[in-house]
Amino acid sequence: MTHEQELLSALAKTTFRLNGQFLAVGEELAQPAGLTAALWQVLGAVLGSPRSVADVAREIGVTRQSVQRVADVLVDRGLAEYQPNPAHRRAKLLTPTAEGRQAIRRIGPAHAAFAQRLAEEFGTGALEVSLATVAHLSQALEQLGGPRRALRAAG
Repeated sequence: MTHEQELLSALAKTTFRLNGQFLAVGEELAQPAGLTAALWQVLGAVLGSPRSVADVAREIGVTRQSVQRVADVLVDRGLAEYQPNPAHRRAKLLTPTAEGRQAIRRIGPAHAAFAQRLAEEFGTGALEVSLATVAHLSQALEQLGGPRRALRAAG
């Protein structure tokens, strides 16, 4: 195995572990507000403005179908609603309801406290560098478009 392969494997394993850790933190923070990490993630993605399920899926890097299932649960629970989409008749826009916004607000204090504790433990500067590095890595992976596309470009 080449050094680059070892790096890729180690980075993937560490990222999978980190993802699991973030999901566990998300579940713990969201639970008192009656949410799950997945519900919080999708609801949070539409807080700024209504968005289609496909747009949310692209932003968070999962399938449209998985976001659709979560969006339907949010709507069924009265935390979000679908609105007409002037740009696309069939792809409705998901937007939070007042109850959904209130659920997100209930997460705020614990979220702020945990963020502060993490910054004290890891360092605010280290968090900023980590964010920039992970964002850059995500952008590079997106540019490569997966192993098949990278192989075609190389060959």
